[in-house]
Amino acid sequence: MKKIVISIVLIWSSWMSHAQQRTYCNPINIDYGYTPIPNFSEWGRHRATADPVIVTYKGDYYLFSTNQWGYWVSSDMLNWKFNNRKFLRPWNEGYDELCAPAVGIIGDTMIVFGSTYTSKFTIWMSTNPKANEWKPLVDSFDIGGWDPSFFTDDDGKLYMYNGSSNKFPMYGVELNRKTMQPMGTRKEMYLLEPWRFGWQRFGEHMDNTFLDPFIEGSHMTKYNGKYYLQYGAPGTEFSGYADGLLIGNSPLGPFEAQSDPLSIKLGGFVRGAGHGATFQDKFNNYWHISTTVLSVKNTFERRLGIWPTGFDADGTMYCNTTFGDYPHFIPAAGFNGNKYGDNGKSSYFTGWMLLNYNKPVQVSSTLGGYVPNNAVDELAKTYWSAFSGNKGEFIQTDLGNVSTVNAVQINYADQDVEANRLGKWNDQFHQYKLSYSIDGKKWTMLVDKSNNKTDIPHEYVELEKPVQARFIKLENIKMPTGKFAISGFRVFGNGNGMKPASVENFIVLRTEKDKRSAFIKWKPVDNAFAYNIYYGTHPDKLYTSIMVHSNNEYWMKAMDAQKAYYYSIESINENGTSERTKVIKAD
Repeated sequence: MKKIVISIVLIWSSWMSHAQQRTYCNPINIDYGYTPIPNFSEWGRHRATADPVIVTYKGDYYLFSTNQWGYWVSSDMLNWKFNNRKFLRPWNEGYDELCAPAVGIIGDTMIVFGSTYTSKFTIWMSTNPKANEWKPLVDSFDIGGWDPSFFTDDDGKLYMYNGSSNKFPMYGVELNRKTMQPMGTRKEMYLLEPWRFGWQRFGEHMDNTFLDPFIEGSHMTKYNGKYYLQYGAPGTEFSGYADGLLIGNSPLGPFEAQSDPLSIKLGGFVRGAGHGATFQDKFNNYWHISTTVLSVKNTFERRLGIWPTGFDADGTMYCNTTFGDYPHFIPAAGFNGNKYGDNGKSSYFTGWMLLNYNKPVQVSSTLGGYVPNNAVDELAKTYWSAFSGNKGEFIQTDLGNVSTVNAVQINYADQDVEANRLGKWNDQFHQYKLSYSIDGKKWTMLVDKSNNKTDIPHEYVELEKPVQARFIKLENIKMPTGKFAISGFRVFGNGNGMKPASVENFIVLRTEKDKRSAFIKWKPVDNAFAYNIYYGTHPDKLYTSIMVHSNNEYWMKAMDAQKAYYYSIESINENGTSERTKVIKAD
């Protein structure tokens, strides 16, 4: 065990000595476009993308997602370069970009296809996507499909899965890999079961109030001879948006539904983890990218998150979203960060804690009800806005005491974006300065991006060397559009104090008439600002967690009515986490 720890420390030290930034923080910091939906121009005053898929191809990562007029390429899963391309249909029918794209690999060729209910949609192919070289594979894909995905099996056979509906199931079919014609008829893969699985219920509070839940966003992964078919549910605008999991012995089933989602993130700054895709990095470790929820300016205002993923010794597939919006290490040679630790956290998690949750804030000005504390409340849906977007507007956060600062994340909000700002804008950029202080009087420059020329809506900066500071100030130099507005000014490191005490009097009261739900309560911990509730259907596999801030109770509604559940909890503060409580059973 000691040798493993030493090896990890040496690898991390090597990373930090060779490059300033070897970590990332969700939501990922890419140049999201402004909803390019020509017939709905009133939706254009916000950034949005969703339904992502990443494939690793010839040593690089390729990221495609909804309505972006192109795709991103990265060599390290940290720095993403955008390739402009409109994957037009030969018969343009009003749309001019991919929606919920399918991306597959056939031999040495990448193929791309967008959602459509018509046959008049090209499937594109490339052997050099890095250079943005594409040509039609087939001009017209006869059967079409909404929310499609491709899967190439080990024997070379090609399959497509699709479906986006609250009435019909998800489908699968084998395709002729040369002609792309279906080999037989589509088969039903799965129809949602919200009467059994609480997390599949529609609505922010999983109550099925006005619509039935949607199944969408298929994706297949094969591991050790088994097939793991993923699907998104119940609705893209909700915190409970998740990717469910079906397991079978053949690519077209039959499948058995897993009780809990593969990926779900109900609490924290970043919420939602649905309609995504699982992929392997260059070192053969698994990751999952998925849609995360904002839904402020518009129902379909969304971002992307990437989470460590893997399989345990029993073949159980898991996706670790615990502290999933805190800094994590990116892939590196010789380091397997997918292993689920005994403490429930991924080995990729840096251990850097949030230092300024609901701490005092000073600002240069405030616009109406967009109050300063909105920037430090760990709610992405709320934001502070200055009175203008002028140079000199600032926000300053007090960490409460001198702390070790390792990284800062700046999440910009869309406030008064121009009405004509639709589609991809490749010439916009943010400029700012970060400074730090021990006493709030003498300031030292921390980061100077006053000459930055890149679009960084979710800027994340890992410091080359950690600093000791109590105050961190963010000063605006230039906004690309709108006022200077921040939804999350987040400082990470260690508070140089004591970790919180363990939780006491933790109880789970399962509802008698509806086993999908339970009331969870515990005694507050004096020096904690949040808690992680871990749960699962096996006492040794609590692979799912919920972060709860500033509360000591939670109404749980995401369980499988037919299974017993197991729970544990830990407390969280600026210095780390407590020991997890003993696992308890909820029948």
